[in-house]
Amino acid sequence: MSDARQDALPIGVVGGGAFGRGIAKAAARTGHDVYLWSRGARELGDPRIRVTSRFADVGEAELIFLAVPSNAIATIGRELGGHLDGSHLLVHVSRGLVGPELTPISRLLRDSTPSRRVGALAGPLVAEALIEGTPSGVIVGTNFPEVGEAVREAIAGPQLRLYVTPDIVGVEVASAMVGLLALAAGHAQASGVGPAALATFLTRGIAEATRVAASLGAEPDTFVGLAGVGDLLAVMAGDERPEERLGRALAEGATLERAVEIVGANIEGVSLARRVADFGARERIAVPICNAIADVIDGMPAQEALRALMTRGST
Repeated sequence: MSDARQDALPIGVVGGGAFGRGIAKAAARTGHDVYLWSRGARELGDPRIRVTSRFADVGEAELIFLAVPSNAIATIGRELGGHLDGSHLLVHVSRGLVGPELTPISRLLRDSTPSRRVGALAGPLVAEALIEGTPSGVIVGTNFPEVGEAVREAIAGPQLRLYVTPDIVGVEVASAMVGLLALAAGHAQASGVGPAALATFLTRGIAEATRVAASLGAEPDTFVGLAGVGDLLAVMAGDERPEERLGRALAEGATLERAVEIVGANIEGVSLARRVADFGARERIAVPICNAIADVIDGMPAQEALRALMTRGST
């Protein structure tokens, strides 16, 4: 470990779920002390990681990762914000977009905290890879180069390749939409949908996500990179992320409530699908895939939703 890292400020992580624990493990692995904020007691077995229920402790860090559901960001941001100032760097890992206007999480962080230098962490990265230190890749969307460099110094290494893009909104929308498509892919596969139909479905889904993102000010090229297609390829390669497992559970007959219990994680796509469908209708953006996903979540048989998609135009 370098002297620079020995003397560095701790890394802050807000959220004691699998992803928060994974980021804490990754930062400790690179030689950082970590404050991990969690509502419940956690034992990570690493002397570098201190679990706390005090936001004041997390505020001692310069770089803070937020690994909490999108619907909790505003509240937690206000509570955490009392211990922050403009020197703090905030990076979230949420796969959500908030409200009927699909507001990016980065905007909520700027609205609810004094911090302006924010970023979004996304790509084909799952909590298990962070916890175990297996090879993976990740992308940071941020308008501030120092945020990307801070994340690189905190968690990147021989087993984690990190890329940076200024298209933060593109990264956020891509991450949210791939999470939604992962849920749909799990459901479709468990329902017996074949490879050709699934490939058609997911390709159209990426095109649809690009249209939604463009209406929110994102760059289309972001969706053919690590945040979009790269992330979706990891889903199809079998990374067993929670969204896909929830989709499978629904296809196998579980109620939505029971499927969430089985997966044991908050799945942003459950509420996102209908909001994206409604957003598309208001903004006159064709989103037939999101409409179909929302219908399936609401109980429509997958084969019926697929037939409807296959008989539509080439949107």
